[in-house]
Amino acid sequence: MAIDKRAASAAEGIGAVKDGAVVMFSGFGGAGFANILQDALLEIGPREITLVANSATHPFSHTHKLIEAGLVAKVIVTAARGRGRELSPFEELWRDGKIELECVPQGSFSERIRAGGAGIPAFFTPTGYGTDLCEGKEVREFNGRKHVLETAIVGDLALIRGDRADRYGNVSFRYTQMNFGHAMATACAHTVAEVREAMEDAMPQAEVQLPGVYVNSVVAVGGEP
Repeated sequence: MAIDKRAASAAEGIGAVKDGAVVMFSGFGGAGFANILQDALLEIGPREITLVANSATHPFSHTHKLIEAGLVAKVIVTAARGRGRELSPFEELWRDGKIELECVPQGSFSERIRAGGAGIPAFFTPTGYGTDLCEGKEVREFNGRKHVLETAIVGDLALIRGDRADRYGNVSFRYTQMNFGHAMATACAHTVAEVREAMEDAMPQAEVQLPGVYVNSVVAVGGEP
């Protein structure tokens, strides 16, 4: 049977999601948010999930809907503060002890996900040494400088946004839309790519930025290029 990873709907592309799943969401600076997939995940309704994203409160991302619906037990993020003066729903839940927060320096966040995709269980980095973010972590000295041990992040599901894909799951991104998508796809057991267009023919090799071997399903949602 010929390979065709194009799904008819977002729900079909995602499939079943177990309670307690670790779910990664691409997106940074207004680009790369797979919001249609996020809304489908909300409808599927897995409980007690761990949300891995650059930010839990970005106004252009629908991750806040999952948090407000009570589906999220923990977030692993690089930024947790909302932009307004009032507390975001996430911040209120965290203040009240109803959700767990792991805040990670952005470079370490990226490398922990990349390491997960590469099969590297942990690594040492000087980033964050001596701060509250690294409290309780193993410390070693290399070349006269203190480093902290960071563990890899792996997930059950990655929801990423691309520009185009083909039937084989190869994906191309538009400018900074790529952000965390490539690394997250490699680090998760099941990856779904939300794209503007899903082509019948194979994508030219020079345009492939995420090989289809890392993508399980593709969902075309249309929209402007």
